[in-house]
Amino acid sequence: MSLFAVTSRLRRRHYFNMKCIVTAGPTYEPLDQVRRLTNFSTGRLGTELANHLAAHGHEVILLIGEQATWRGERQAQLVETFTTTTDLQQRLQRHASASFNAIFHAAAVSDFGFGKIWQRSPDGNLVPVQAGKIPTHLEGLLAELVATPKIIRSLRSGYPGARIVGWKFETDGDRMDVLQKAGKQITESQTDACVANGPAYGSGFGLLLKQSELLHCETSKELFEALEQLGNLKLPT
Repeated sequence: MSLFAVTSRLRRRHYFNMKCIVTAGPTYEPLDQVRRLTNFSTGRLGTELANHLAAHGHEVILLIGEQATWRGERQAQLVETFTTTTDLQQRLQRHASASFNAIFHAAAVSDFGFGKIWQRSPDGNLVPVQAGKIPTHLEGLLAELVATPKIIRSLRSGYPGARIVGWKFETDGDRMDVLQKAGKQITESQTDACVANGPAYGSGFGLLLKQSELLHCETSKELFEALEQLGNLKLPT
């Protein structure tokens, strides 16, 4: 389906100024008191989406990762920084309200945190390691990775009246693979749409709607306009 066809259909519906939340940038998970696990998200796309919405008169809260490297202007009316996955989840819970019209969850949430850390002894046994700063002279260290909570699966209960859009960034596979994962996210998380991007998707962005309609946006500007229009649709009562 073309951009013109989808946006034309959206324009025929009721419009209003939205109250919305945009999440952007990476979370991190501590290894010890000094080191952490994070990802390469810069926070640029989510920040620029928040700027686009604020410039069009919408009330925007931007939740952005403390480790976001994009230092462009932040025009949202309220900006909060988050750290870990748990911190972002708690901030979203504190803001939870039926009064929000749209949630754009573009943050790159760490899929894993650290569990236990072990050192393999000369006889092959695993010995737990606990320290504020794990010593670098220790050899044969093994770190357990533990899956973090899927924040997007809890958004519907906290924001029952909102249009909720998730993101699916994939490096492996092809466009069909990432779109299948995007569709699965929509179903499992009861969201309204998912933005597919990354090397697996290829150039541009795919905005997959709950009705299995796919809108390809070649530029971020096209994506922002489509997301604004999607958020402006009131949910059925």
